[in-house]
Parts: sequence; structure tokens; C-alpha cells
Amino acid sequence: MNQATKSPGHASAARADDADRAAAMGRQVLEIEAAAVADLARRLGWEFSAAVALILESRGRVVVSGIGKSGHIGRKLAATFASTGTPAYFVHAAEAVHGDLGMITRDDVLIAISNSGENDELLTIVPLVKRLGGKLIAITGNETSSLAQEADIHLDARVDQEACPLNLAPTASTTAALALGDALAVALLDARGFGAEDFARSHPGGALGRKLLTHVGDVMRVDVPALAEDSAIPVALAAMTRGGMGMAVVLDAAAKITGIITDGDLRRAMELHGDLRAMAVSAVMTRDPHSIGSRRLAVEAVEMMEAKRINQLLVTDDDGALCGALNMHDLFRAKVV
Repeated sequence: MNQATKSPGHASAARADDADRAAAMGRQVLEIEAAAVADLARRLGWEFSAAVALILESRGRVVVSGIGKSGHIGRKLAATFASTGTPAYFVHAAEAVHGDLGMITRDDVLIAISNSGENDELLTIVPLVKRLGGKLIAITGNETSSLAQEADIHLDARVDQEACPLNLAPTASTTAALALGDALAVALLDARGFGAEDFARSHPGGALGRKLLTHVGDVMRVDVPALAEDSAIPVALAAMTRGGMGMAVVLDAAAKITGIITDGDLRRAMELHGDLRAMAVSAVMTRDPHSIGSRRLAVEAVEMMEAKRINQLLVTDDDGALCGALNMHDLFRAKVV
């Protein structure tokens, strides 16, 4: 049967065979790369601890360098170091031999990445960096390579095979180098006591930054409708309408918070009493309302409102006096939720 006369069923079977082959190849790649990282974990030893100590003792920055696929890994690792408390930047090895070497100082630690350990550009700059007084950590797949021998500390990232079926394209080896660099960054993070708030300061524009850097005082409303305890319900309704928050706070003669009146309070009171026009706010308000300090994180306000199943929350200053209020819509607008 020629191509023109093949049945639709035959074509469908061929597509299914191709799909099965692709999935099998994908699984094989993942298994090879996972095995490479697992082997890396088993080999991790004193050299890794020494690398962490060397970077911690350095007065300069971490400079990551590589070329080709190792260069791409190096860029990512420099970004990871920088965002987790270890000042770092990437210098392309080819650019370093044409002037960018001046970016490296005697106080820096150079992390050079090369699977073979025989990259000409790296081997050109390494002696110059060492002559300056800088330290060298090499990440290679060959502990007998020239780069490994030049290094103050060598981190072994060798793999048994690449995930590429030709055993040529850098795949498992780049994954191993990336994982080893990530392990180094996280170990340094832990040693420095770098916490979530520190991370947020490095990521002020992201969702985590908003959650960990935004305080209640940044998003609260300060023009909060307030009422005396003997205010009539119609007065409360007018104040709540002007405030646009679905609530009003009730204060005593000394401006101390005694309660809060919400749309829900009014609905429940109407079901019980019908006509509320002659009633005072104190008869229907919720006493001892929940509140939060203005210095607290906005994400804590979200957690409190969700736990208490409330939509409004009063905000108090250090002395417990009313200074604002917020509702869930305010937190949505601030992108804290």
C-alpha cells in the first residue's frame, strides 16, 4: 500500500506510535537527569562545605563564569545567589578575555563552570584572577581537568551519561551543574539566616514582596464612619452609605471602640424587630469587634478575616485607638490576596 492509499486507521496508528515514542523518550530523559542529580547528592562531601565557608569568608562578591550551555547555567546561578542573600553577578568567559576581567577584584570568589574543565577562555582568565588574589571554585565533570587542578575547591558535577540519545548534547551535565549551584546558594542562604522578609526585599515587585512588605497601615482607609452609641439607626445608615465600607464603628464618649455595626447586623435586627427607626445603634451593634494593629502585615489581616469569616476589620494604633479600617476589597486592590 503506497502513501496515497493508506487508510485513516493506519495513519491514526502511526500517530499513536509516534506519541508513545515521544512519551517514552521524555520519560527516559527525566529518569537519566534525576539519576544524575541523585548521584550528585550521594557524592556531596567536604568540598561542598569548604566552598560554602570560602564564600561566607569572602569580602567581595561571587562572580560566576562559563561559556555556551554552561554560561546559561551560570547566568541563572548568579541570579539565584543574588536573590538569596549572596551578592553575585555573571561574567561571560569570552567577554572576560576582552576587557570584562576588570570587573573581578581580589576580594571576589570566581565560580567557573565547565563540564570538560578544559574551556580555553576560562583557562585564560583563571591564572589572572588567582594572580589578583581572588579565589576559584570550579564546577566540572572531570576532577583531573586543568580547571579542576587550578581551583582552590573543585565541586564534582560529573554524570554517567547525557540524556541526549547521542550522548552529545549537554543535558544531564547541565542539570547537575544547575542543581549543584542551587544547593550552594541555598546552603549559603541558610548559613546567613536569610529569611522570608529578606527574600521579599529582593523581590519587591512580586507577589511575595507585596505579601511580606505591605503593612495594614499601607492599605487601610483612614476616613472611617464613626457613631456614638446612642445614634439612631437612620443616622447609622447614612454614615455607612457615605463611608462605602458596609460598616461604621461605634465609639463611646472617650473615643474608645465599643462596637461595630455592619450591613449584616442591620439585616439580622430587621428580621427580629422589623422597624428599626426608633432604635439606637448600641442595641444592634456587634460588641468587642475584631481589630488589628496598623504595623501588622496586610497578609495577617487577610488570615484573620478568613479565620473569623468577616469582611471588615478595624485598625488600631499602638495605644489601641481607632486609626482606620479595611475590608477584603481593599486587600484585593492591593494585590495582597
